[in-house]
Amino acid sequence: MKFISVFLAAMTATAAFAGLPPKVIPLWPEGVPGAKANLGPEKQDNGQISNVSEPTLTVYSPAVDKPNGTAVIICPGGGYGYISNEREGVQYANWLSTLGVTPFILKYRLKEFGHPAPLQDVLRAVRLIRSRSLEFQIDPTRIGVMGSSAGGHVAASAGTLFDEPAGRTGPALDDTSGRPDFLILMYPVISMDDPVAHTGSRKALLGPEPSPVWLKLLSLEKQVTNATPPTLLIHTQEDKSVPVENSILFFQALTKAGVPAEMYLFEHGSHGMGMRAGLGTASEWPRRAEEWLRYRGLLDAAKR
Repeated sequence: MKFISVFLAAMTATAAFAGLPPKVIPLWPEGVPGAKANLGPEKQDNGQISNVSEPTLTVYSPAVDKPNGTAVIICPGGGYGYISNEREGVQYANWLSTLGVTPFILKYRLKEFGHPAPLQDVLRAVRLIRSRSLEFQIDPTRIGVMGSSAGGHVAASAGTLFDEPAGRTGPALDDTSGRPDFLILMYPVISMDDPVAHTGSRKALLGPEPSPVWLKLLSLEKQVTNATPPTLLIHTQEDKSVPVENSILFFQALTKAGVPAEMYLFEHGSHGMGMRAGLGTASEWPRRAEEWLRYRGLLDAAKR
């Protein structure tokens, strides 16, 4: 196939990409859709980012000795009020890089914009990376989205609402598929329905009095179809912020739709656990995730 030969040729030039410092690229170089004036400057404090008005992708290189062509877009959490960039962004990017994956951290719009801005941003990220796959030396059929907490909602939105009209903004890039090839969801916000909803995320995304139409659309367990990509879910019983039922509801919907899925529900680990040690078996979730990626062939090197 033409793609394989071109892809392999690009992989031989990996040294020109792998090992380089992270690179920040604008998500909307032609102008952010629905841009708002007078929002003030973006804020960064203690590894968290807020008041985002210019979404970006930060590109990390894979381990220099084992790039495999898989890409993962990372959506950190923060209740749609901020982005936990260090704990659920940079930390995950460094881990994925050791597996030979090319990570991209998505800085998406938050409560200052609300729906559909985060959906537009994540779908734009998938489309942009897929359209520039040779540049990034990745396989356009191996692009995943990983998200934590509200970032898990962003990721799951990409996996369920990739054809949603609100996710399209008019550029020619909209013709490129925004569907991820797989999802990794860490203690994700899924449902907008009480009693399992994370009310802070719901208010930040949809406002204090959301319409029933939006509540249904953004309750992602109701949007799963057989086109939703294979999914790995990770959650804990001790999560008091986003109830474990969010992951359970999504897993049940995936099962009903016939979508390949695995779910790990651990006893210990509070919300936002990231990659902390000392949480019993929950601290081993990166190994379980690596096993899942490997089983699905997503850590295999390109075949020559």
